[in-house]
Amino acid sequence: MRKIKKIHKAISAPIADLTTFRALPTGSVDHIDPFLFLNHHGPQQYEPENRGLPFGPHPHRGFETLTFILQGDIVHKDSGGGKDTIQAGGVQWMTAGRGVIHTEISSDEFKEKGGMEEVIQIWLNLPAKLKMTQPAYTGLQKDKIPEVPADNGNVLIYPVSGNWGNKQGPIKSLTGIEMARMLLKKDAHYTLRIPTERNILFYVVNGEVRVNGSPAATHSLVEFSNEGEEIQLVAMQNSELIIGHGEPYNEPIVAHGPFVMNSEKEIMEAMRDYQMGKMGVWTE
Repeated sequence: MRKIKKIHKAISAPIADLTTFRALPTGSVDHIDPFLFLNHHGPQQYEPENRGLPFGPHPHRGFETLTFILQGDIVHKDSGGGKDTIQAGGVQWMTAGRGVIHTEISSDEFKEKGGMEEVIQIWLNLPAKLKMTQPAYTGLQKDKIPEVPADNGNVLIYPVSGNWGNKQGPIKSLTGIEMARMLLKKDAHYTLRIPTERNILFYVVNGEVRVNGSPAATHSLVEFSNEGEEIQLVAMQNSELIIGHGEPYNEPIVAHGPFVMNSEKEIMEAMRDYQMGKMGVWTE
């Protein structure tokens, strides 16, 4: 079995009036190469006539964002001309690459009527050779993501990228990162194998599972070592997981706000390029 290095608890890190738990980075774990960042927003009840999500126009360079919309919706707009509204069960995968400005806000209908909102956003690093790649965006509604049953339907896997239960996720990762969402009913059993050289992102959205014999509950990030391949899951209650894995780049990581590069010089260049409009110009 794959050895567990440590189980980390996400920390409370509210953004404006939005309940947020941050699992990466925290005081106990900085990153799990190539996974840089994980924010769990909500679940939160919004009343009618609300302001919605607080993510107005902001730039990114040097990585990708993967967003799971678990409840509610997100309206995406970017400086490349993309605009999209993704509902619960869907995902958004954005390659910031050399630079893009975008917003992630709530739809007018959600702001008018209110409702439950829950979102997980993950930042996926890009290797040096791809940091300045062309920006791209893919939004997928729930019906575009395959459902892979296991353990007589007690486990449902929703592949986003890579191969899960012999089903291919709809997004082809530039770097071979494989990502999925998983739902397990109480007492469900599931085993997966991940090659030892690949690093694992394992986050418990809600519920409680035993992973290789160790309990991990809501807001837990399980950090694995690179020994062993097998991951055995037993659901102690109905549970939801985000699982991913990828090859580490083993490159320097220099992050400053919305930019993640390999050197301070490249960070300075990113700030200058943004100010000069080279990541696009924002128009409402």
